[in-house]
Amino acid sequence: MKQSYRANGKLLISGEYAVLDGALALAVPCKQGQKMEVSALESSTNQLHWVSYLKDGSLWYEDVFCLSNLQAKNQNNPVSKTLETLLKQAQKLNADFLTKSSSAIKVQTHLEFPRLWGFGSSSTLISCIAQWAKVNPFELLHTGFGGSGYDIACASAVSPILYQKTSSTNPYIEEIAFNPPFIEELGCVYLNQKKSSKEAIAAYNKIAQSKSLISKISSLSKAIVETQELDEFESLLLEHEKLLSSHLNIPTIQESLFDDFSKDSGQIKSLGAWGGDFILVTQIQKNIPYFKSKGYETILKLSDLIPTS
Repeated sequence: MKQSYRANGKLLISGEYAVLDGALALAVPCKQGQKMEVSALESSTNQLHWVSYLKDGSLWYEDVFCLSNLQAKNQNNPVSKTLETLLKQAQKLNADFLTKSSSAIKVQTHLEFPRLWGFGSSSTLISCIAQWAKVNPFELLHTGFGGSGYDIACASAVSPILYQKTSSTNPYIEEIAFNPPFIEELGCVYLNQKKSSKEAIAAYNKIAQSKSLISKISSLSKAIVETQELDEFESLLLEHEKLLSSHLNIPTIQESLFDDFSKDSGQIKSLGAWGGDFILVTQIQKNIPYFKSKGYETILKLSDLIPTS
């Protein structure tokens, strides 16, 4: 018998970093996510065989875990140690998880997006394991990883969301209709690098919390959702970038990488951890030649990423 699970990827449109401290954030689930299949093997060995495949179908990870203690065979592999932690935490949350199997188990995961894109290879995995173990995914995140949890909310969302970390295990989530008249003019450009979310969170946590920043970011998230005018949308993105730039004491992505981008050509905004993964660009169609001339070939329309209900 085979069991199948799936989770959406994610993009954080507004609220980077401040979402950790309780700011209201705008996030969108992505059509591309991760699938997981669990099946029993015709073997009495007390083992869990885990294999993970990339978007192109190639194998990128494989290991075996002992079902009696959920210990990985390869203790020197950081991916194995992460999986070991997640499986053990899931078992703590549900004592019946992986304790009544009379046969070996095989787990296969399949990414639907390139692993370096930062669409949530970890969050989609946590969501799939939580579905399998029948536990609260936010509890699994909190005990195994930490973070704001917006990506976990996106994993099961069917539309864009407003998200607020009101508690670690029961956040505020409101599914919304984010479909402004200019949605087709919004694009996401991949910066040809992946930034570690863990490292970005650790760096942010060293900075003093600002209630004023949290309030302003929350207001901006609401305004970004509500505006129907592109020029106002661009102004809100710029204000958001300047606020975080000042708080983090680092230049905006436009200042650091695209200082020759004309202010009349649209607006550039970081997505997620600054300096990595994707940026949001307005008036994307006319700006495609500019980004390609700089070596950025992966350009996606935001409307093509958001699931349709």
